[in-house]
Amino acid sequence: MPHLRRALLPALLAAPLTAGPAPLDDIHLQTLPRTEAEAARIASVLASPQDFTAPQPFEELSAGAATVRPRLNADAFSQPSGNMSFERELDFKVGNGLFRKLWVSSPASTLASDGLGPLYNARSCQRCHLKDGRGHTPEGPEDSAVSMFLRISIPGDPEDGIEEIEGYLASLPDPTYGTQLQDLALPGHAAEYRLRIDYEEIPVTLADGETVSLRKPTYTAADPGYGPLHPDAMLSPRIASPMIGLGLLEAIPAADILALADPEDSDGDGISGRVQIVWSKEFDRPMLGRFGWKAGNPTIREQTAAAFAGDIGISNPLHAAGSGECTDLQADCLAAIHGDGDDRVYEIDAEGLNLVTFYSQNLGVPARRGYKNPQVLRGKEVFHTIGCASCHVPAHVTHRLPTQPEQSFQLIWPYTDMLLHDMGEGLADHRPEARATGREWRTPPLWGIGLTQTVSGHTQFLHDGRARSLLEAILWHGGEAQAARDAVVDLSTEDRAALIRFLESL
Repeated sequence: MPHLRRALLPALLAAPLTAGPAPLDDIHLQTLPRTEAEAARIASVLASPQDFTAPQPFEELSAGAATVRPRLNADAFSQPSGNMSFERELDFKVGNGLFRKLWVSSPASTLASDGLGPLYNARSCQRCHLKDGRGHTPEGPEDSAVSMFLRISIPGDPEDGIEEIEGYLASLPDPTYGTQLQDLALPGHAAEYRLRIDYEEIPVTLADGETVSLRKPTYTAADPGYGPLHPDAMLSPRIASPMIGLGLLEAIPAADILALADPEDSDGDGISGRVQIVWSKEFDRPMLGRFGWKAGNPTIREQTAAAFAGDIGISNPLHAAGSGECTDLQADCLAAIHGDGDDRVYEIDAEGLNLVTFYSQNLGVPARRGYKNPQVLRGKEVFHTIGCASCHVPAHVTHRLPTQPEQSFQLIWPYTDMLLHDMGEGLADHRPEARATGREWRTPPLWGIGLTQTVSGHTQFLHDGRARSLLEAILWHGGEAQAARDAVVDLSTEDRAALIRFLESL
């Protein structure tokens, strides 16, 4: 259980952080150390609750002092951190402008906005993360897949791995299509594919007799624009994640995340969360993976830079190619005019990248709603009793960060351990990413999940949006979460409703 693992926290804070030969400290953050007294107090605050008749102290404030007042409209996820100073709001607003900016093809009279593509998935960050919320699956054959795409890779040989990262699972880009399939292209260029999804309905009968239908997807890269995919190509769907609270997740100390890992299930609870370790392009070293469905990026800045290059085809200091994801076998794409000529080295420079990063770090998390409601409290008790909190760890305390006051030393409630977990065959994509196997996914944060319909206009969940409700999402859980999933199947009607009501309050 999480509170048993957290008993290791004070000792881990005093110990060097290692994973194999590679250090896993928070080199990207300017941190101040915790004292032993602080570590002990934090461990006490983060212990699992014993009383479910009343809320825990500060439970309403999902993001600590950075929490924002909930808006019951589509702007609920688009507010700056609640503790942001007036002076820093300007950077947030400029970053928002760049996040929303529609990029155009080169050459163009709007020199600061050209460089799109030639192959791309969206013309702006906002097009995927509409209203800073969750993406959705295409609604019928005519609907765009703008907030969803397929990752692609082929198996690599062991020597293709990264020596400094123990357990790294080698894979290689598809020789024609790279690491990500783009379904849009500029005039004169062929799009790489068209996303096709076929669903099979699978009924699940609950203990009280209710039947829930799950839709099992099959993904096809239809109409390939540059010839067949590699015969060993591995495809994995990805839907855009909500943007809220990212800076706070980045500010959780690596030591705290390591303290929750239990790869050998030494406590016997059936949960064996593992740390993701990835290679940092920015720092040229192994780092703790935090962002993406398999925690494939170590920092928000690297996640942002990768999205600019892969999703929009925009070069930046971490991905310098003006052609974006184009491969050597896509000659016309490589030869196209790009937006990094004249005085521009990159299509978005370091300052622009930093502003979008700052914006992404500071999208505020709304406060809880109805957290005192007796049904919500009962649902919280069910959540803990059946073991959901073993992976969806409720609370963390962030680093002390002198240069990031919004994220500094906050008690936050994201409901994630930031670890990789085997989620069973039902959710497996059979595509490894760094140390994550084809059955493993990072525990997604749950904060704000109850506002999905309000912000995004739908209730599609999981990495590919297959679940059309929170209950469907739970019923897809397998692997390490099988016992908790089966416990939900066996719940009474009242307790199951209370559990869902609790999740909707987050």
